[in-house]
Amino acid sequence: MSSDTHSLPASLTTEYCGLKLDSPIVLLSGCVGFGEEYTRVAGFSNQDAGAIVLKGTTREARPGNPPHRVYETPAGMLNAIGLQNPGMDKVVNDILPTLDFSETRFIANVCGSTIDDYAIVSKKFDDSPIDAIEINISCPNVKEGGVSFGNDPDMSARVVEACRKNTSKPIITKLSPNQTDIQENARRCIEAGSDGLAVINTMMGMAIDTETRQPIIGNIQGGLSGPAIKPIALLKVKQVYEVASKHNVPIIGQGGITTAHDALEFIIAGATTIGIGTALFYNPLICKEINAGITGYLNKHSFSNVSELVGSMHGSSEKPDEAEAG
Repeated sequence: MSSDTHSLPASLTTEYCGLKLDSPIVLLSGCVGFGEEYTRVAGFSNQDAGAIVLKGTTREARPGNPPHRVYETPAGMLNAIGLQNPGMDKVVNDILPTLDFSETRFIANVCGSTIDDYAIVSKKFDDSPIDAIEINISCPNVKEGGVSFGNDPDMSARVVEACRKNTSKPIITKLSPNQTDIQENARRCIEAGSDGLAVINTMMGMAIDTETRQPIIGNIQGGLSGPAIKPIALLKVKQVYEVASKHNVPIIGQGGITTAHDALEFIIAGATTIGIGTALFYNPLICKEINAGITGYLNKHSFSNVSELVGSMHGSSEKPDEAEAG
């Protein structure tokens, strides 16, 4: 831990996939562009986050989906950006050199339409200063790849395996909530070589303009994020933790976190780090508040480090029977 005035309290330091982080907060892919989105906001500092996941990157440049791409919903947001990005060469050659790796950790987000795409983009980032690679196999707003990979354990494992062969950097697999058995998918991804997991990606959703009787989102469907999905995300983290903890694989818990209380719930359920996304759009300085809230909780309950809370939920870990599950 550095001794400058911007350093976070030692109680917030944690480790994820071998990376030492000054805070358990991870800024999620698509919410901070390529690390520069919030630099013009007074008071914002990359040092408030332990890591930043860059915008999804594909082999070739993508223009993204037609508008509308974003729509506010009750307690959440729909988005269907369509992985707009300048392509892997531009990101690695022109964007990464502009990032200050002394401030925080930077994680690439790799996307593709084919398994070969994922492998090639992973290899490109392997020859870069990026700290880790997140595999986005669960994007709900593109028409090829994405969802079909993330909802099929066999396909998920094949993507992870292909990326694993092309990089020595830590691999984090972003799991979809839109699947039958997230625990089985997590297990297969771990066996294929994933060092960490991100739980969860957005839920599928849509909105309709009742005057025109047309979908509001240009892509028809998009990813629902924000507080509306928090209870679902929290349950998925708990379920995946039951699998991941047996292999010592850490989790980024994400989905609707807007307060320190939310963050603490995810950590207690099994998340080593917690992802902040939609909340940044209406409060760019929310990381400071969440860090302060977690620190206050640790001091109040006499914990010396946030890692002591991970997976500390009391109660049975048994699956509910069919009657209880409804």
